[in-house]
Amino acid sequence: MTRSEAYRYGMEKLTLVSESDARTDCLLLLEHAASLSMNDIFVHGEILLTDREMLVFKDSLDKRVDHIPVQYITGRQMFMGLEFEVNEAVLIPRADTEILVEEIMRLGLDNMNILDLCTGSGCIIISLIRLSHECLGTGTDISEEALEVAGRNAKAQGVDVRFLRGDLYEALADMPKDGSGYDIIVSNPPYIASAVVDTLMPEVRDHEPRLALDGDEDGLVFYRRIIADSDKHLNKGGWLFFEIGYDQGEAVRDLMEQKGYEDVEVVRDYSGNDRVVKGRMPLR
Repeated sequence: MTRSEAYRYGMEKLTLVSESDARTDCLLLLEHAASLSMNDIFVHGEILLTDREMLVFKDSLDKRVDHIPVQYITGRQMFMGLEFEVNEAVLIPRADTEILVEEIMRLGLDNMNILDLCTGSGCIIISLIRLSHECLGTGTDISEEALEVAGRNAKAQGVDVRFLRGDLYEALADMPKDGSGYDIIVSNPPYIASAVVDTLMPEVRDHEPRLALDGDEDGLVFYRRIIADSDKHLNKGGWLFFEIGYDQGEAVRDLMEQKGYEDVEVVRDYSGNDRVVKGRMPLR
């Protein structure tokens, strides 16, 4: 089968899954199977795929038709201009989360100590350390499998990030007490209400880790827990940043203000939805 024929074959199969995403998915899977660019397919479409390339492509198409996300098939996802390894142990990094990283970078990161709770693939803390100057990074997660992915991503990006296993701050229990805290705590925690998780599209519901999605009855349990103990770990004048669901801005802002945070702000994403809540620990 030629490259052009393979593309048409893939498009026919993938329109069964999502007509709007079929073209992008087909190109990504062809690139995965045969290292082909768009130019290779449309300008040099008469060249035959090898038997192995066709086998990988057909297998990838079958997986996509079964609603396995493209990122889990290819094993990679771009985030903040960097390529990250992903598998079903971690959430797929999304463009919405780039808003969170961009808001943190507005502080002008220089010689700061940053803690990322519920780190998953490590995409947030790795991006921050990679794009900052002389900052220290720590990521925690309850999933050993997720931390293994995060560790490989840090190595691939050439950054030194310490990853610790544990439930939120519990992962820090065995760290030496040197008197210093964190200048920034950031988290993209599980925030989908339990009853809503089962209604999500199958790509998310059946393949992304429920542990990283389910925020308990109202979706706010992790925000409450992180905020409650944040003053034990965050330096005076330090910042707390969260990614939130589109309808959680007011609730999370109230939780932070009740804890005494100042300059609390809800930031919208490019679609106009509430996406980030940030606030500063008082200096006094």
